[in-house]
Amino acid sequence: MIIHIKNEKEFLTHIEKNPCIVDFYADWCGPCKMLGPVLDEVDFTDVIKINVDEYPEIAKKFGIMSIPTLIFFKEGLEQEREIGYRGIEEIKETFDSIK
Repeated sequence: MIIHIKNEKEFLTHIEKNPCIVDFYADWCGPCKMLGPVLDEVDFTDVIKINVDEYPEIAKKFGIMSIPTLIFFKEGLEQEREIGYRGIEEIKETFDSIK
């Protein structure tokens, strides 16, 4: 399920609950737009969308230098990080490795 957060507190609550993927993106980013439909296919976990233009403090906190960046979380801790476009198979493989 795709989740658009409303604030940093909501973001932190989501990443602490269950394994999830966080997508750091921007509306103007071409590769981010290409990745969007792929993330819509994710049915094995929540995908939390963080627009770096709307939430620069969260992006800074996680050291986001390039977008799109996917961070895979488990129990509130970063497990893996992928930068750039990825296909659904690669995303699922990475997610499966953190469970």
